[in-house]
Amino acid sequence: MAWKWMPLLLLLVWVATMCSAQDRTDLLNVCMDAKHHKTKPGPEDKLHDQCSPWKKNACCTASTSQELHKDTSRLYNFNWDHCGKMEPACKRHFIQDTCLYECSPNLGPWIQQVNQSWRKERFLDVPLCKEDCQRWWEDCHTSHTCKSNWHRGWDWTSGVNKCPAGALCRT
Repeated sequence: MAWKWMPLLLLLVWVATMCSAQDRTDLLNVCMDAKHHKTKPGPEDKLHDQCSPWKKNACCTASTSQELHKDTSRLYNFNWDHCGKMEPACKRHFIQDTCLYECSPNLGPWIQQVNQSWRKERFLDVPLCKEDCQRWWEDCHTSHTCKSNWHRGWDWTSGVNKCPAGALCRT
């Protein structure tokens, strides 16, 4: 009697497999719903410097890629040099990270919904290779910051991020 159900079970397994495969492909070639992202990825021949790896298929525009290379970008009014001059080798890692955030169409598996005024989505827990992490530390261990979490707690009263009152700059 159980053999009568076998074709139906096989059909259900096949449908489930196709649906889950479709879900996985929906995670590729997508842009986040955020402040400076395009709605769909596409070519951007003039991406600036560290953002150029995404020029064939990008979620950022050329102007966004140029702006995020500045010490204080108008994109987010974030000043990398909030605790003195950041070492250029260190700053390159943060700019590369920002290029990934703004330009990559391959972050779908790590996109999460958020309810913020400036973005509807963010990515979280994107893997970082051990070698990249070690190089980032080596290049930044002499640069200073006053915060352990750069996502909240800044003094924005001037319109640009500043260290909160009483916060000390340290490595």
